[in-house]
Amino acid sequence: MAGIDIAVTGLGLVTPGGIGVGPSWAAVCEGRSGAAFDPVLADNPVRISCRVPGFDPEALLSARRAHRLDRFVQFALVAAREAIADAGLDPLTWDGARVGVVLGCADGGPGTVEEQHHALREKGADRVSPLLLPMQLPNMLAGQTAIEFGATGPNLVVATACASGATAIGTARDLLALGRCDVVLAGGSEAMITPLVMAGFAQMGALSRREDDPAHASRPFDAERDGFVAGEGAGILVMERVEDARARGAHQHGRIIGYGATADAHHMTSPHPDGAGVEAAVRAALADAGADPDDVQHVNAHGTSTPLNDVAEARMIKRTLQGDPLVTSTKGVTGHLLGAAGAVEAAFTLLSIEHELVPPIANLVMPDAEVDIKLAYSATSMPIDLALSNSCGFGGQNTVLALAPA
Repeated sequence: MAGIDIAVTGLGLVTPGGIGVGPSWAAVCEGRSGAAFDPVLADNPVRISCRVPGFDPEALLSARRAHRLDRFVQFALVAAREAIADAGLDPLTWDGARVGVVLGCADGGPGTVEEQHHALREKGADRVSPLLLPMQLPNMLAGQTAIEFGATGPNLVVATACASGATAIGTARDLLALGRCDVVLAGGSEAMITPLVMAGFAQMGALSRREDDPAHASRPFDAERDGFVAGEGAGILVMERVEDARARGAHQHGRIIGYGATADAHHMTSPHPDGAGVEAAVRAALADAGADPDDVQHVNAHGTSTPLNDVAEARMIKRTLQGDPLVTSTKGVTGHLLGAAGAVEAAFTLLSIEHELVPPIANLVMPDAEVDIKLAYSATSMPIDLALSNSCGFGGQNTVLALAPA
């Protein structure tokens, strides 16, 4: 399938930067962090997170619909509505059998599970909601999206931890290249900021403890980084074959021209110290795109703000991409969106290409001494012919997307 270019004709975002592409893009370009004290985590070891501001599911989806959906599905439906409208498509008139849905998440609906487990323990089994499973199962992310928009083509959820959203986009690209669909709604959504899940991350030592200054806690590649800040949200892309998008006169945000996916086979949570697995994914994505490492001008890095990940990824970029690309990580603003991160960051990379603007790494003051790559300290205007969006996850999952202008 090398040489197959897929157009992105619609974008939808729900992030800690705001609801919608406009507010989210403005936040990352301004380097405005969404981290703050989180009352839900008041009794947790770490009490800060990056929440979506002002998200009112009843107003956005109707009260009846919202009450039957976990937060991770609510995010996806709102983002998908924006993406479909942006693409100029109408679900009432499209051929649903030719529309696929491929979405990623790491955990499904832990908020629903924790709430219903509390009901079980406090009130008994007969008080557990019959909606427990339909609300929390990971596959309901794609299932409910299909129901909402009448998409009756291939329908699946992928789980590659924090690479899930990017893996979904790569999988959607394959479906389009194979002719299985004409349109695919692809991306990821996550709502894992719950007391139990965050306690687990805290006990692992993965979270930043900078509670006295939440806005500066997520600081990718900075010498004083001490962990990530958990975020929530969704990113949805409408994807079509380039020739189909051109035939209907659709605006194209950019093209997905390469996809690489690998496994470290190294450790259940730590990345390979030299970034060997993500390097293999980079090389696979470039080979798929028919491009050379020197051609890459910009990288939206996984850049989690954790001590191990940032150094491993920086070593890989220095070793692999000899063209000295400008590197950013938008997690300084959004925090780590976990299974949604790869999709949201792919959208930001496409916006960088489209607007010829690389967002800054928020809170980067002094880079780690072991990080020897070109970092975006401020918003930088530049034309971009080829960019990479890197995503990695627990279990050694690596996904890289190669993106280009329309």
